[in-house]
Amino acid sequence: MELIMENQEYENYKKAQKKVSDIKGFYGHLITYILVNGVLIFINLRYSPQYLWFLWPMLSWGIGLLINGIIVFDAIPFLNKNWEEKKIKQFIEEEKTRHNKYE
Repeated sequence: MELIMENQEYENYKKAQKKVSDIKGFYGHLITYILVNGVLIFINLRYSPQYLWFLWPMLSWGIGLLINGIIVFDAIPFLNKNWEEKKIKQFIEEEKTRHNKYE
């Protein structure tokens, strides 16, 4: 029993460690996004202010960053791991019920 508890605690620790790593990665990408787009804005406004081309990389990269943030911070419930695990368990139980029904 104690071994099961230790395994569960270790599993919880690994999940928490991955979550922290994902959040840290998101903030790293956010800082890079701000710095790089700041440089692009400067270059665009300094050398060709008649056409605001910096909006295209800012928008496309921003969409990717937004999606990453939604996933990392579990803003949409059906994209997180807990939802996946619950659905898998639900389908396994439904399959067991269906299988036992026809025996």
